Amino acid sequence: MAESATQAGPGPVESPEDRVLDAAEELFYGRGLQAVGMDAIRAASGVPLKRLYRLFPSKDSLVEAYLSRQDERWRASLERFAGARPAGAERVLAVFDWLHAWFREPDFRGCAFVNSYGELGATHPGVAAAARRHKDAFRRYLGGLAAAAGGSEALADQLLLLAEGAITTAALSGSAEPALHARAAARALMEKAS
Repeated sequence: MAESATQAGPGPVESPEDRVLDAAEELFYGRGLQAVGMDAIRAASGVPLKRLYRLFPSKDSLVEAYLSRQDERWRASLERFAGARPAGAERVLAVFDWLHAWFREPDFRGCAFVNSYGELGATHPGVAAAARRHKDAFRRYLGGLAAAAGGSEALADQLLLLAEGAITTAALSGSAEPALHARAAARALMEKAS
C-alpha cells in the first residue's frame, strides 16, 4: 500500500539499491515477475546494469528482496493504521478499513505474494517461502488482534480467511466493496464469539 508524504524540500537521495527496489516493486507488481526482465529494471531505476548485478547478482535475488521489502512495508502500514484505533474489536475492524483503502488505490492488483506464488511458487522455493512467511506473519498479527478483542485462535483463522478472500475478490472484481462485506462478517463473528 503506497503512502504519500509531503516534504519541505528535497528529500534524502535514494541509494541505487532503493531505486532498483522501487522499480522492481512497480514493475513486478504491475506486470508480473516473469514479464519483467533485468533490463526493464535497469531502465526504470536508472542504475547501470553492471551496478544492478553487483547489488542483486540474479533476478531471483532481486525478486526475493522485492518480496521481503513488500512484506515489511505492507505489514508496517497495516499495523500503523490499525494501531491508531482503540484496542479490541475496533482494531480488528480497522484491518478491513485499511484493506478498503488499499483496494481503492489505482494500482491495486491484489496480493503481491499470491500473485508471485501463482507465477513461480511451484518452481521457485524462495518465492514460495516468502509467500508463506508473509501469510504466517499476517495470521500471527490477526491472532494478536483477535486475542486482544477476547477472541480465540479459531476467530483469528476466520478473520484471515475473510481478509484473504476480500483481497482476492477485490483484485478479480476491481471493486473495493469486498473489504466492507468482510468487515461486516468480521463484526458478526466477533459479536457471536462474545
